[in-house]
Amino acid sequence: MHNYRELKIWQRAIDLAASVTALKKRFPKEETYGISSQLRRSSVSIASIIAEGAYRNSNKEFLHFLGIANGSAA
Repeated sequence: MHNYRELKIWQRAIDLAASVTALKKRFPKEETYGISSQLRRSSVSIASIIAEGAYRNSNKEFLHFLGIANGSAA
């Protein structure tokens, strides 16, 4: 098990989510429920998936969750 708050990848994912949230404010109003919403949800999902994977029972499971987080980043 890993302490996800100490993982640099989780910290960077939190920074990404904060950056996306700040950037979202610059999008036009008509994009509120479109692409800007999708960007925000996927950036938050990345950090959440990493945190969930950190509490799995093996490194193999953790790596699986990192792969899922990578997919959310795509």
